[in-house]
Amino acid sequence: MARLTSIKEAAYLTAQNADKYRCIMRVFYLEYQRIRFQLYKEEIMELLQKDFPEDFSDYSMDQLKLDLQALVEWKNLTPFQDPKRVYTIEDYKNKQFRYAMSEASVEIERMAMKLENLYLEPANLSTNYFIRMEQALDQISTLQGEENRKVSEWWNSLQEDFKCVNQNYQDYLREFYSGRSEKILKSIEFVLHKDRFISYLEEFVRELQLHSERIAGKLRRLKAETVSIVLKKAIAAELEIPRPLSEQREDLELVIQENINGKWNALTRWFLPGDGYPSESSRVLDITNEIIQKIIQNAALIVQLQNWGISRKTDYIRYINMFLESETLNDAHRLSAHVFGIQHLRHFKVNTDRQTDSIFSSTFEEDPVAFLLTPRIRTYRPRIEKNGYMDREIEKAQKRTEYLRKVEKDRQMVNRYIKGNRLTVSDIRDIVPESVRTTLLRWISLANMTQSGTGITEYGRSFVLRKYEGSCILHCEDGDLKMPDYVFEFQDQEENE
Repeated sequence: MARLTSIKEAAYLTAQNADKYRCIMRVFYLEYQRIRFQLYKEEIMELLQKDFPEDFSDYSMDQLKLDLQALVEWKNLTPFQDPKRVYTIEDYKNKQFRYAMSEASVEIERMAMKLENLYLEPANLSTNYFIRMEQALDQISTLQGEENRKVSEWWNSLQEDFKCVNQNYQDYLREFYSGRSEKILKSIEFVLHKDRFISYLEEFVRELQLHSERIAGKLRRLKAETVSIVLKKAIAAELEIPRPLSEQREDLELVIQENINGKWNALTRWFLPGDGYPSESSRVLDITNEIIQKIIQNAALIVQLQNWGISRKTDYIRYINMFLESETLNDAHRLSAHVFGIQHLRHFKVNTDRQTDSIFSSTFEEDPVAFLLTPRIRTYRPRIEKNGYMDREIEKAQKRTEYLRKVEKDRQMVNRYIKGNRLTVSDIRDIVPESVRTTLLRWISLANMTQSGTGITEYGRSFVLRKYEGSCILHCEDGDLKMPDYVFEFQDQEENE
């Protein structure tokens, strides 16, 4: 990387008379956009007094000459002597000049205007650029035999779309991380617009997921030879463009080659991962999802703060008293419709038996049920009722006997498939129960967790797990299980064999 130094052309932005210098350069830039590249000092004075009458009402021609001379020294303006306007020796001595902006000054003024309108031109998350990029990548295989000019048009269109995609998402997502955005996201007014933001971002996420996968697939399928041929044609097309100021550079071809190859690498890096890092498109998805979560959390926090400290106890007491004072059943129905109506829909579920299973029965048709309410305070502890001790030894012994009987049955069933201290899964032709399948899978998992591939069964037998090529089908009562061809080799004999 070249050594970075100060930019002399940007000195007029912060000089002592920056207000005068900037007005002069802005006049040059506006005329530059009208294809008027060179101006006389009289024309400059006329334009200054026309566009900025308050600042240049008492501005003299001598002051303009000094300011133009300073801008020439900073290489913002380039003077050209005009021999056509020289009629006398005195005119020649006065040197009638025309002034033109330098290339660096054009870019500086373009940047200054963009900064002035930074918030007036918000970015958007349009996905139309992805569609055009897909179509452009579909054409790359047909460009090998085309002329350099057509390849150059295709390349410029592709890079323009990629540039818009890259800049738009950066500018749009940057606004959510600015200090001004933090205040807006936490304001009460933002809650009204959060759904629109979330819908907009979610639609962008869906489209980005769809198109990024398609573009990534196209880039993976491109042959390196095809890409090299097309890029060489694009480089050749750039070299064919006459450049009066660049012809003297000996490394022009190398600079253009590095520029085009770098842009192509940036495009592929945006959609494809590499060097141990994820792709830029996946990072955009993560950032967008993070912003969506941030919006939802802020909205929930604002609503929670609004409702903080509001007690509905008084309202509930008032509704209960109104219900008790209802003279007729229809009055009670109307009050119930107001409190529990569609605008305040809530579902209450109680753990009690109902008289009917009909979903159309109303609440007032059910018998009243009493519920014990406990205080909602941290220090509350429920009262412990003292009960006598019950002897459950018989129940424990019965459950233990049932468990041992089940374990013994499973052991005998598994031992049926062990032949000569080997259990080959592919040799099992019977339909085994769920317990046998669970036991075999547990032994496989136990052995795979060790480097030596060994394990000990719950019955105390040591074994070595062997894995052979191919797969086998284990027929079970609840379906067939396709698994690798495993063989258990037991190291010791079963005691009762």
